[in-house]
Amino acid sequence: MTAVECGAIVDPDGLANQVEGATVMGLGAATFEAIHFGDGVIRNGTFKDYRLARLGDVPPIEVVLLDWPEMPSAGCGETPIVAVAPALANAIFAASGIRLRSMLLAPDGVVG
Repeated sequence: MTAVECGAIVDPDGLANQVEGATVMGLGAATFEAIHFGDGVIRNGTFKDYRLARLGDVPPIEVVLLDWPEMPSAGCGETPIVAVAPALANAIFAASGIRLRSMLLAPDGVVG
């Protein structure tokens, strides 16, 4: 679940779609996406080689929109992305007791 508040909501369906997209982007960045270098060049510089989150990777996403009609509208399409990696790290900690403090991959492919 992700909840957002951005003042008066003009287009609820469009906003929910943008929030879902930002959530998927955040999950991809936190779990799959990385640029790999070797011998001074990018090794995964094409969409064929660069791992993005795909629909099969994404759990159901519930979006809660908090509408404040008396407030001016503010952009909210990208804002939800910032909470995804910390929420995922907290879920991993709650499930395993392991606290992740970095999204960087170690040489062995393990997140540090």
